[in-house]
Amino acid sequence: MRQSDLRILFFDVGGILLTNGWGHESRREAAEKFGLDYQEVNELHNFIFNVYEIGSITLDQYLDTVIFNQPRDFVREDFKDFIFSQSKELPDMLAWLKEWKKDCGFRIISINNEGKELNDYRVRKFKLHECFDAFISSCEVKMRKPDPGIWQLAMGIAQATPEQCVYFDDRIMFVRMAENLGIRAYQHTSFEKTKKILNDLKNEKLN
Repeated sequence: MRQSDLRILFFDVGGILLTNGWGHESRREAAEKFGLDYQEVNELHNFIFNVYEIGSITLDQYLDTVIFNQPRDFVREDFKDFIFSQSKELPDMLAWLKEWKKDCGFRIISINNEGKELNDYRVRKFKLHECFDAFISSCEVKMRKPDPGIWQLAMGIAQATPEQCVYFDDRIMFVRMAENLGIRAYQHTSFEKTKKILNDLKNEKLN
């Protein structure tokens, strides 16, 4: 297939455009700030977070299990505000991609694992609609990476074959899964590297 037949770019969000929404570093910081037992919090988190990410429970239900399973000397809203505050824009990539998208000739679609409240907040806060044409978010489609079904669903929504798609993720396991489905995939390791790949794809498409 010619490069000009490429039409869809799939992107992860956390680790490329934004920090992870609620990663282990944030949980450790929360434990220190709110006086929690990190090991206990982490064990409960690992037990139930996947259920939150596929939209089967709300953020409040997640917190009932992981944090507010006993009386606390802080209120729920303060803890939720802390969670949301952990989402930050990573240097360079998001602003550049929003501008690059305007004449790149590709549709850009996110494929991300995220719970609904965090996903909605991040889309709104960082104006991700300026970057993406559609969102394949685990909380909405009821499956999460590395389930191959989430990429297959994304290709069905885009009406594209694997050969017409390119996928970017910071996690090599997810890159490998996309490759196993026939999608050309790259691990994001730096802004400059991904920027070069994208510009090369754009030039190849135009030529």
